[in-house]
Amino acid sequence: MAVKKIVFIKIKSASLFSIPSYILGCLAATLLLLLPAFCPYLFMPFCRQEYNVLKPRYSTLLKGALQRDKLIEDIDLWAPLPVSGWQHCKQSSNLAFPRSSRGYIQVFLNGGLNQQRMGICDAVAVASLLNATLVIPYLEQNSVWKDPSSFEEIFDIDHFINTLKDDVLIARELPPEYNWSTRKYYATTIRSTRIKTAPVHASANWYLENVLPVLESHGIAAISPFSHRLAFDKMPEEIQLLRCKVNFKALEFVPHIKQLGDTIVKRLRTPLPLHISENNPQLSDDMSTGKYVALHLRFDKDMAAYSSCDFGGGKAETLALAKYRQLIWQGRVRNSQFTDQELRRKGRCPLTPEEVGLFLAALGFDTTTRLYLASHKVYGGESRLSTLQAIFPLMEDKRSLASNVELARVNGRASLLAAVDYYVSSQSDIFVSASPGNMHNALVGYRTYENLKTIRADMALLGRVFLNKTMKWDDFEETVHDGHLYRYGSEIRLKKPNQSIYAYPAPDCLCPSPL
Repeated sequence: MAVKKIVFIKIKSASLFSIPSYILGCLAATLLLLLPAFCPYLFMPFCRQEYNVLKPRYSTLLKGALQRDKLIEDIDLWAPLPVSGWQHCKQSSNLAFPRSSRGYIQVFLNGGLNQQRMGICDAVAVASLLNATLVIPYLEQNSVWKDPSSFEEIFDIDHFINTLKDDVLIARELPPEYNWSTRKYYATTIRSTRIKTAPVHASANWYLENVLPVLESHGIAAISPFSHRLAFDKMPEEIQLLRCKVNFKALEFVPHIKQLGDTIVKRLRTPLPLHISENNPQLSDDMSTGKYVALHLRFDKDMAAYSSCDFGGGKAETLALAKYRQLIWQGRVRNSQFTDQELRRKGRCPLTPEEVGLFLAALGFDTTTRLYLASHKVYGGESRLSTLQAIFPLMEDKRSLASNVELARVNGRASLLAAVDYYVSSQSDIFVSASPGNMHNALVGYRTYENLKTIRADMALLGRVFLNKTMKWDDFEETVHDGHLYRYGSEIRLKKPNQSIYAYPAPDCLCPSPL
């Protein structure tokens, strides 16, 4: 028996080596490809790991934030803003409604939700300037968000048209004789009806001199690109007021987005569980009855890469962001010529979730604060959010507050998800934006217009503070608190030249209240 067993083994072994070498090579390659899926940690150095294991960068401050046992008493965080002394400007009654249209204006809008929103407002203004009919704007599919959502899938088109019916002519679609004027038509070659030379912040006269002739010759003019193609200054007063009306009155989200937003807001305002209130004797009545802070944490990969700052992810993260920066912008990023310290002192580095958590804790928000996270995917994932979650354990987002069934109509649509975040943030008691951007501008402008509290982080101050690695919690808390006494939105900031009327609505959209 033993001899037979030995012979069997030899025959089996010999049969293995009789397999052709190219088959063995294929089997080995297949195994190598599949192994990382089953044993990811074994192959971690070869995988797309863009940052090292993220750890708190400010352990001393974090310890102080987690152990803080008192609220700052000289400021009422939750009190509504006092009457501002400003009111909504009224449109002049002499705004002439067009008796007959000179033709059709088409615009093709790129960017994310809030950039497209500004483009819609400007498109209405241009149509009014030219006494033309505006075709419902075409929303381009963004190359980053890859969202194909149309105007009518995001905004209530009936409300939009009805609100502006006395101001400008609006068509849902082109009449049959102009059906050839499509995005595809303009993508193939140069067309006489397309205007692609509109300068950034073009004047009213530019449109009258360059677009009106095309409109009169062909009956239609398609303007693309159109983002930021209308100046914020030196516009007729009635045009400015019309832009305000579009932004703050005419653009409402479709009913199902508002309904989902209302559901989330209702859940955020549900009183805190009894055991949380009982274990926190310093919890104020306002906080225990469901008031919440909306936080727009703009910390996606685009923002992180473009800033050229160091976010503590080690060499792997630095290389990954540099590669991404080269891929997207071919290295043409102004910040890349400065060091991380120089950028932080200038306030050019977006705040990480950890830094935002420490900032909010220093202002007086505590572990019982309801925090709604209004953000797209955070670069660094859950590990980068873990410190913020530790400081604010009641932090929520749309996915934790709504079921998959409730989110079904917006899932996978970046613009619709952003619309939900915008709506919930617009209803919050306090809005905090960690870094400037289109979402920041849109919400700051809306909340200024409606006199709602908004905390604007002083990024230059915070950048300098976080460079001090030896600062103790008490000093940090005092510095942050004192540096933000006048950054709660109680004082209206007037628009400066070239600034957006959508972010700074006074004095174009807000007028001084009569005494």
